[in-house]
Amino acid sequence: MTRRGLESGRPRRTMAAMLRSLPLGLVAFTAAYLLAAVVGALMTGNAEFVLYLVVMLVVIAVLVAVHLKVRLHPVCLWLLSIWGLAHMAGGLIPIGDGAVLYDWHLIPGGLKFDQLVHAYGFGATTWLCWQILDRRRDPATPRTGVLVLAGFAGMGFGALNEVIEFVATRVLPETNVGGYVNTGWDLVANLVGVSVAVVLIALCDRDASRPTTPPGGRASG
Repeated sequence: MTRRGLESGRPRRTMAAMLRSLPLGLVAFTAAYLLAAVVGALMTGNAEFVLYLVVMLVVIAVLVAVHLKVRLHPVCLWLLSIWGLAHMAGGLIPIGDGAVLYDWHLIPGGLKFDQLVHAYGFGATTWLCWQILDRRRDPATPRTGVLVLAGFAGMGFGALNEVIEFVATRVLPETNVGGYVNTGWDLVANLVGVSVAVVLIALCDRDASRPTTPPGGRASG
């Protein structure tokens, strides 16, 4: 085999190995609920969720590409997949009177299932951003600064979600997006989820960021 052939074969073997690093159970779980969502959306004629399914497939493709680069934590991948399931269920499962699960008030007159999913999902997104940024972080860059950037990135992705929902209201005759107040509460829920994620990351990562102390020696750094 020529040198060129060897070089062209290496990336393929590496990519195949990294794709195999995706938990098989996670792949099967995600594929199962996406297939169920496709069937549900087609049976109910839910054009809004046909659009969201397309967005989901794009997001999944991006996440796989990111995973191939930085090897995301398996728990993070599961959290994101569960978020996808909650999103599909929220828009497709009816709860009566033309409402869907997203409209369910967990606290009467207060917290909605929609807001809970927002807080959870963009909290998980913040952890995803933290993994990417911290992996690429220069050792001289303070970890606190990277954590703040991860938090703002999580909020940015939350804002992008609202843009996608706004586009849905422009191109589809009927949606369940809600109005300005709903958008405002979605953003508040995003902020809560992102803030909780930032605090948890800071607490869990605190020991890793401390200077190490060799046995019988002084702390380094």
